[in-house]
Order: sequence, then structure tokens, then C-alpha cells
Amino acid sequence: MSTTNSLTTTYAGEFAKAYVSAALLTGNTIASNGISVKTNIKYKEAVKKIELDNILKDATCDFTATSTLTQTERILTPEELQVNLQFCKKDWHSDWVAMEQGISAHDTMPKSFADYLLAHVAAKVASKIETNVWSGVTANAGEFDGFETIMTAQATQPAAQEIAGTTITAANVIAQLRSAVDVVPTRLLGDPNLTIYVNPKTAKFYIQALGGYTATIGAAGINDQGPTWYNNQALSLDGIPLFVANGMSDDTAIITTKDNLWFGTGLLNDTNEVKVIDMSDIDGSQNVRIVMRMTGGCQIANPEDVVTYGITNGSN
Repeated sequence: MSTTNSLTTTYAGEFAKAYVSAALLTGNTIASNGISVKTNIKYKEAVKKIELDNILKDATCDFTATSTLTQTERILTPEELQVNLQFCKKDWHSDWVAMEQGISAHDTMPKSFADYLLAHVAAKVASKIETNVWSGVTANAGEFDGFETIMTAQATQPAAQEIAGTTITAANVIAQLRSAVDVVPTRLLGDPNLTIYVNPKTAKFYIQALGGYTATIGAAGINDQGPTWYNNQALSLDGIPLFVANGMSDDTAIITTKDNLWFGTGLLNDTNEVKVIDMSDIDGSQNVRIVMRMTGGCQIANPEDVVTYGITNGSN
């Protein structure tokens, strides 16, 4: 069964030789090294966690074994995902790009459309992976558990590091993010990888707040520049960098170190490799298939090193 091809174009006007689609979410978390990426995982990867309790004791003349070594593990299991599309080349006989198929009855897929479609499919996959990384739920088709979902069931996260959250606005964004920063464990402060992960909506309100005209910042904002202060430079709060995670849900935030958030896959390049299979030489049909296969999954190494905002953890 072919992919439904809703072709509603007409011959009115002049073909601009271009295709457009609705804007897609940019998959920036992996592309910008916002988290740790673990590749070459065929099935699953187990990482041992080693913990020692207090090891420094008062000195004696004898050797006395001290401390307790506790070993646990975190499992990262990427899920297998795929894209399967099928189009009949005959569908384009009545479209502007018909001549690109050639005069012969043995059609080829219109090249301008094929080139655009391949790039669009890859971009759609990147967008979906970005959403999965943060808010995906493995029970949904085409998804794996993202960091928000993982943190809803982590008994080792201290309850004090779970901030209930509210609807973020320009008026309250600084106070709300600070409520999460205030409970970051002292051992993490000063870690160069410590990061505040926020969604684009929260970042937008934070930029507005720093532009002034709020009780927190004052009338004219940073350097008296008002709303014109921001020019896509890096953001931070109380010395901690902000990372704008495009796939994160609105009114949520996560504070932890970059090396604590893992994305696992077999080959990262699989998310960019789109295969086009012309079925005419295989089964004599007029169909063209577009195929992608990849794996992906997330895990959090140490939930006790995570502060969440707006994410309900039912286990802590």
C-alpha cells in the first residue's frame, strides 16, 4: 500500500521550481553537543555505578578496612525506529514536474521533488528525535523515553530537587528558574558541565525579562539597551549556562551536568541516511520507496544529580 499522496496542485500560474513545507523543530540538542552521545550500541549498554561511603577515618596503628563499596548499573537500550514511504511515479503525470520524469513510459521520480523530499524526510526525523530526547514516551509509536519521562520515576532523586513549577511568563521566569537553581546540590556548583536546560518558550520569556521593564531587572534592562540587548549570544543565570532544548516541553526545566544525560545509538549518521529504492527493476511496478532505519534511546546516569522543574516524579 502506497503512502497517501494528496496532490492538489494546479497548472495555474508559473511553477517557481521550489518546494516549501511548514517549519520544523531544529534538532539542536544532539547537533550542538548539549548532552553526552554514546554510539556503537548494537543492543544495550550497561554502565557500572561505583559508590563509596565515608572513606576517611581516624588513624590507628593497624590496618582496618573501612567504607562500603556499592555497585549498581544504569542500562541504556536504544530502540529500533524506521521510516517507510512509498510513492507511485504515475501520480506526477498531471503535475508541473511531469517532464522531469522523461518521455519514456518508464518514469523516473521528478528529480527536483526527490531532492527536496529526501532533505525534508531527514529533517522530519531529526525533529522527531529532538522531541523524543526530551519528552518522548516509549509507549507511543516512533518514540523512546525522553529525559522528562525518565525523571518521572526516579526514586534516587531527592524530593527537594523536584520543583513543582507553574506557567512561565516574562514576569516570573527569573524567580521560577532561581527556585530550581537554589536547590542544586552544592557538589555540582562550579562543575563546568553544569547546565540549565530550558524550552524555547522559557528562553523567550527570559530574554524578555532581561530586556527590562520588569521589577527584577529595572526599566531599561541590561546595559540600558531595553528589548534590543539580545543578539543570539549565550545565556546564563547566576553563572550557570542555559541550553535551549527545542524538544523540551513548555514550562519545564532540568538542571544537571551534560555528562549526566545520555543519548545512545548505533551510528549517529543513520539519522541522516535516506535510501531511495526504485522498485521498477525489482517488481516491475511504478513505485519508489524511501527508507530510513536508526536506533535511539536516552538514560540518566545519576538521577540524584538532577533538579527538575515542572516534572512530577512519582517515585521520590
